[in-house]
Amino acid sequence: MGDVLAGMHSAWEFDTDSVIIRFERGMRTPKLFHVLRERRVPYEALAGVELTPGARRGTLVLRAVLRPGADPLLEAAAGQLKEASDPYRLVLPAERETLADYYAGELRAVLGPDAGHPAERHLVAAPEAPLQFKAYDGKAAFDGSTVSFRWFRTGASSAKWKAGDQHFDVTDLEGVEWRSPDVFDGYLRLLRRGADSRDAAPGEADQDPAAVVFGLGYGIVHESLPLAAAVLGAVRRARDSTGPAGVGTAALSRVAPGAVRADPADIAERIHHLGRLHDAGLLTDEEFSVKKADLLAEL
Repeated sequence: MGDVLAGMHSAWEFDTDSVIIRFERGMRTPKLFHVLRERRVPYEALAGVELTPGARRGTLVLRAVLRPGADPLLEAAAGQLKEASDPYRLVLPAERETLADYYAGELRAVLGPDAGHPAERHLVAAPEAPLQFKAYDGKAAFDGSTVSFRWFRTGASSAKWKAGDQHFDVTDLEGVEWRSPDVFDGYLRLLRRGADSRDAAPGEADQDPAAVVFGLGYGIVHESLPLAAAVLGAVRRARDSTGPAGVGTAALSRVAPGAVRADPADIAERIHHLGRLHDAGLLTDEEFSVKKADLLAEL
């Protein structure tokens, strides 16, 4: 098509094989759009297109409907994104209805034969690593192959302190569970292959070393959702490259927890906290010695 349709917060460029959505960086633009910057949606990823009146008088909405499983961002969001933060929703003035209807027809004309079926693989790229954000009880980071949770002394539960900082290779994961920070008890949980965390109740995320919990101002959508989507994309790529058995030459290498030298003052503080847990009877002598040795090894 080769044309551009500009609306509120974004513009859609219709390429030969995809629609390219470029987001504005204005003050009123949702912060999630700032982070995403651009989304390239192949026509084969589309399930349909909708043209409806906008919530505000004098506006209309052109929305691309993606096939289930085509986009790691929507898959991770699991229907929890607010309407205003939907990256595939273009708000236009009502007087541009004729033009919008034309492009809606053009998009419907390029829908593939599988438009009515879930996608077998991600067709839209995941946000790029490295990504990180602060949760209430720890810092979550993803470097492209390993997810790391580093617990905060003031927020993490004793169960998480006892388990220590966590590092998860994407080849050991089967997915993510993201509960929006816009609702009560939001969290990001990593779903490990064959692990009991998949069966844990949402209220137990604060006790699960494979999860970080959100709170007011922590794990906000535009920070936590892109990381969740990036992890999900990497997990899917690793699974596709290794096959059902989960073993193959394309498996990503694990990043050792001690690969980056830690701050000695931080290590001392964490050992001091372990000592308090030991004095309170929450750690055995052996557990205290092992955790202390692990922390010293990071120096």
